[in-house]
Amino acid sequence: MQNHLKNELHHVISGKSQVSFGAIIQTITSYLDDGSQTGKETENSKQIREQETRKLETFATERNLWIQNIDFSQYVSEGAEQRVYLKDSDHVLKLNDAIYYSYWLDYFHNLLFHKLFLPRHSLRASRLHEG
Repeated sequence: MQNHLKNELHHVISGKSQVSFGAIIQTITSYLDDGSQTGKETENSKQIREQETRKLETFATERNLWIQNIDFSQYVSEGAEQRVYLKDSDHVLKLNDAIYYSYWLDYFHNLLFHKLFLPRHSLRASRLHEG
């Protein structure tokens, strides 16, 4: 069982296994982890994070992924690393600075694992049971 889980996590990180609603996240992780970074041993995490930020900005710009119409008056809540805004009656936007992660790549891997273990349909079902 443990080896199966380890293999599944490896396949998710490498992009060999798909995760529901995770295709763009897997594309981003592949883009960030293209092998061009120097080893983490030779650069500090702040330098790598800055490089990743520039790459993410380029990625979002080239693919027109920037959200242009955030209504900041629809503020809902915030935590240590994210602010939440209503988008419409079924969706929220979470603006996240990934403060708890040294690297953006680690943050996106965490998102993939979240989607693997807590798929979207289970989140909807739990909301139905709460309401």
